[in-house]
Amino acid sequence: MTSDLGFACSCCGAHHPELPMNYTAEAPAVWDPTFADADDCLLSSDQCVIQAQHYFVKGLIEIPVIGSDEVFSWGAWVSLSRENFSRAADVWDTPGRESEKPYFGWLTTDLPVYSPTTLNLKTNVHTRPIGQRPFIELEPTDHPLAVEQRTGITQDRVREIAAAVLHPSRGGRQQ
Repeated sequence: MTSDLGFACSCCGAHHPELPMNYTAEAPAVWDPTFADADDCLLSSDQCVIQAQHYFVKGLIEIPVIGSDEVFSWGAWVSLSRENFSRAADVWDTPGRESEKPYFGWLTTDLPVYSPTTLNLKTNVHTRPIGQRPFIELEPTDHPLAVEQRTGITQDRVREIAAAVLHPSRGGRQQ
């Protein structure tokens, strides 16, 4: 989803025709490309297993945009216990799976615009209907990402995130 108005980039000064309202991580931070050929590893668009010992699902950290009906989202990975991952996999294609209780997990995506790191923030992963990514609810701490999820962000913050993600060498982390 993008805004039709685009934005003037604070990093490069150019006008970008669209304002991205979501970003996604392709793999958990601990994934190494050398795992791709290993029999005990798996990386799909929704699930990841590393060395048959570490289990991850991809979900969305959704942040309301103040003064708008839009939602900004981060596609991020969360580690789950073996038991919770197995349960999530068992009901992955089952209608009504959204009635599952949330699964506890640790955020395993380092989102580049936050300081301190977002790695290992406590989460609850809420399963949604088939075809929808799980919702990642952050523990309500004072971490800037958790605060933004609770209170929302402005369009100016969305533009700031876009500039930092599009130009990582200039972006920096939010304090």
